[in-house]
Amino acid sequence: MLLLPSLAKKIIYEVKKLIDEDIIIVNVDGTIIASTDEKRLGTFHEGALLSVKEKRKVIITKEDESRLEGVKSGLNLPIFFSHDVIGVVGITGDPDRILPYGELLRKMTELLIQDSYYSEQIQWRSRMLEAFVFDWLQLKDWSKPFIERANLLKVDLQARRQLILAYIDNHQTFLNEDIWQLTHVWNEQHQHDLFVRWGNDRFLIIRHVHDEAQKETTLQKVKQLKTFIEETWNTSASFGIGQVVEGDQLKKSYEQAERALTVAIRKNGIVFDTDLRLDMCLEEISIPTRKEFTARILNSVLENEELIETFRVFFQQNMSLKQTAEALHIHINTLHYRIKKLEELTELNLKSFPDVVSLYLSLYFLDNHLKNNHENG
Repeated sequence: MLLLPSLAKKIIYEVKKLIDEDIIIVNVDGTIIASTDEKRLGTFHEGALLSVKEKRKVIITKEDESRLEGVKSGLNLPIFFSHDVIGVVGITGDPDRILPYGELLRKMTELLIQDSYYSEQIQWRSRMLEAFVFDWLQLKDWSKPFIERANLLKVDLQARRQLILAYIDNHQTFLNEDIWQLTHVWNEQHQHDLFVRWGNDRFLIIRHVHDEAQKETTLQKVKQLKTFIEETWNTSASFGIGQVVEGDQLKKSYEQAERALTVAIRKNGIVFDTDLRLDMCLEEISIPTRKEFTARILNSVLENEELIETFRVFFQQNMSLKQTAEALHIHINTLHYRIKKLEELTELNLKSFPDVVSLYLSLYFLDNHLKNNHENG
């Protein structure tokens, strides 16, 4: 591993929070690449080079300042990574006074380097996995390079899979660290499941399925993850879950998960594609048809948010007048008045089953498609 100037500067910044001394970081060639004294940047430090070559602590005295190039009295300590010296960290000052800081400074520096290295590895794997899964969903045939990438990432292409698509509401852009955190929450007993960031507000879980009768297990795992996200990030999470497929049919499970997620977002819940009935059919209706149908039914009341909300709640309460009035905190006579007003404006008859279905569908399209299109536009 190379000790880059950007990382060295970061280490100086972090160390200065704990130790109020002049500090330098030197590469294996003896060049100072970060320092609290910017005048020393890029200069040669003979004491540090000695520390690199001999892999030991080097104390610089006042006498050494005249015989060694570029040094000041203080302490130089080799920085180890995987048993190799990758640089030197130094403290300027009276050796007797700063000696107690030595091991603390070295240990802190090495921990910061290890943390940076593993963070880079996580980001590298996350980017690789994201690109790999994108190809997995698109490719019709697996090429030799694709299979080699799967082996590199330790992905079993022959395993049966189930795709879970998650949406996080009002969350800042997903970071690789967020995905890593969720992976650890999920992967206590599921080491072969894959987590992939999927845009700014979504992520995928590609489950490695061992047992066909695992729906309840999946549901419990997703519930735990949903609870963790909502409690940790103070936001809502919705999940769409596709069916179990062979590895070369992953796109099919993705499309099912995407369809289920559309319904799950509306409910802020967890929806399996296998549980979809009416919703599955409605998703096949084109956007222009949805728009025209909604306009025909609701055009006369689209600006009346009170009526629209009343009948949203009406259907949520399974068309119970009593429960609808209670949910809206209105008198039941007020609800009767609103029903009559809607019937007059729309020419619907809510005692007619086809008219009730038409009203339900128009509200469904309005809430799940037209509003989203308006926001995206």
